[in-house]
Amino acid sequence: MRVHYMLLIVASVALGLSAHWSALKPYPARTSNGEECSKSCTAWGFFAHRRINRLAVLTLPPEMMVFFKRHIDWLGDHATDADMRRYAVLAEGPRHYIDLDEYGKPPFADLPRTFTEALLRYAEIFGVTKEGDTLLLYSQKRDTAAAFASIWRLYFAQHVTAAFSDPEHRLDADTLKQFLDAHQWAAPVLREAFFVETLSAHGILPWHLQKVQRDLTMAFRRRDAKRILRLCADLGHYIGDAHVPLHTTSNYNGQKTGQVGIHAFWESRLPELFADEQYDYFVGKPQYIGNATQYYWNIVLESHNLVDSVLAVELRLRQSYPADQQKCPETRGRTIVLVACPDYAAAYQQALGGMVERRMRAAIQAVASAWYSAWIDAGQPDLARMSEPVFTEEDQREQAHLQQQYQTGRILGRPEEQ
Repeated sequence: MRVHYMLLIVASVALGLSAHWSALKPYPARTSNGEECSKSCTAWGFFAHRRINRLAVLTLPPEMMVFFKRHIDWLGDHATDADMRRYAVLAEGPRHYIDLDEYGKPPFADLPRTFTEALLRYAEIFGVTKEGDTLLLYSQKRDTAAAFASIWRLYFAQHVTAAFSDPEHRLDADTLKQFLDAHQWAAPVLREAFFVETLSAHGILPWHLQKVQRDLTMAFRRRDAKRILRLCADLGHYIGDAHVPLHTTSNYNGQKTGQVGIHAFWESRLPELFADEQYDYFVGKPQYIGNATQYYWNIVLESHNLVDSVLAVELRLRQSYPADQQKCPETRGRTIVLVACPDYAAAYQQALGGMVERRMRAAIQAVASAWYSAWIDAGQPDLARMSEPVFTEEDQREQAHLQQQYQTGRILGRPEEQ
């Protein structure tokens, strides 16, 4: 494997802008059908998300490269599907961020690291009787909740987590009644059952990362090529988001500090202007992730530690830089938008001391490590013998619908950039 990486480096230097490293060729932020972005590109920006996924492919070992290199364009193009789903799926938005400052102060030791534990603390279960009465059946606020936590934990793991993406958070009333009866908790016949939670209001990014990691491992075990590609594209996107400091704070766009627009400035504008000319993309080979829960939380906490610097550096810069040289008009598709002027962006890039480059490099290696670890945990299936993914006409229609929702619809949930 060491030889593979040495050859990769030597070949890339010798060939320069060869076909093998075509992923490094500059290209503008585009939608999946090739059109220029007509909206403010979210998260790392379409440019950087696609770059992260493509470069992650190039760090994989030969046993994985045999499959992933063939689909490098697909993984790059679909790195932005998760962002476009925010215009079509209500549950999608919270998967991209977590407002850690809503849970106290670092290191947030009391914040549950697994989703089931988080739901146990921040969700309540209700039942509706045949007479129409609504009963509170579970709440962490109850004095007895801690005593019966181990009993409820299994129910939450099997049923509440599975129903989380349902906008109405519905639960099967009969199953809930059977659970209550099995533990001798008297309850009337239930007509309906549902839960209410507060996690979505502040984002679920680190918990969702753990879920997608498990799903990808299962897809590798089943040798489901199409699902592997989709999950790899999405996992790459969410990992990229986790490396962005402003995805870990309720002041996600500087709206609380008079810095509206800093979201796109840091994560979209700077990479678009400087990534190709200044950033070093040699990040080394992927590492095996032994504990995905700890791994993803460490990424989010590292990002959160940078929030104050992201905001303070930009605030000092805007106060000292000529105001009429901070924003410049630029054409995006058929729209003219105001963006940070190149010189002003360069000043911010320098003042940050390479922060954006470091987070982007870390994201590339983390994406590759996540894919690699899922493959390892699945038993290292032979990807050379796996059937090619077959995308049906229905798949194409779904993608076209997603594209249309993104182009013509409105984002569901909170906007990250304004």
